[in-house]
Amino acid sequence: MTTAEQTEKPDSIPTVLRLLLVVEEVARQGVPVTPSEINQHLGLPKPTIHRLFATLEAEGFLQRNLDGKSYAPGPRLRSLAVDVLSSRRFRTARLAVMNALAEDIGETCNLAIPDRDEMLYLERVETKWPLRIRLPVSSRVPLYCTASGKLYLSSLSCTQLEGYLHHAKLERHTARTITDHDLLRKEIKRVRRNRFAQDNEEFMEGMVALAVPINDQRGRLLSTIAFHAPIQRMTMEMASTHVERLRQAADELARLVVEGA
Repeated sequence: MTTAEQTEKPDSIPTVLRLLLVVEEVARQGVPVTPSEINQHLGLPKPTIHRLFATLEAEGFLQRNLDGKSYAPGPRLRSLAVDVLSSRRFRTARLAVMNALAEDIGETCNLAIPDRDEMLYLERVETKWPLRIRLPVSSRVPLYCTASGKLYLSSLSCTQLEGYLHHAKLERHTARTITDHDLLRKEIKRVRRNRFAQDNEEFMEGMVALAVPINDQRGRLLSTIAFHAPIQRMTMEMASTHVERLRQAADELARLVVEGA
């Protein structure tokens, strides 16, 4: 039974609810979709579904993809998602998990979400060490040279990844930054296989980082949980010993989202 059938007959659904149903289906799909694909679930008249998409695009809730035919969440919808995840009730529980993680590892931990061609830092718990690396909440970092970013790239389909690689400008940030497309493909395959990602001084000299995914009930990447540290205190080999502890925290955070904490 479709979403629309569960509610009312398509022609009797109020316009406001129709807009919400479209947004819900776009978010549920998790990939750029066309109006026709969404309408397979909603069963609305063809002119209606195209009018709803046009309205949502004009208001910034949807954004047309590079192919000119499909749509993805726009800036207002992405901002709405961040606001929901940042609600006080959820944030209190989330910080408890992250504080325990930072205490166990002894380094700064962060939560990041994908936002177009960058990762956006949503939350951060600082290390107690005076020597620390400043990447505050709301910082935006590249996908191709950060642990969280590479983890997100590993969640894309082969077609989506190739689309990103075709348009991405792989600028060098350090001597270790991967700027060769073939090498980056190999790195992303390794991340898919290992289910964690590393940043071995690729984004900032003197910093290593490790990230694991926080997945939803369908196994799709919601966000990433990571820690970073200066190489004076932690090598990449030492960082890798904390993978299971990171995964434990990721599972706890995923449960908070499902349970609506």
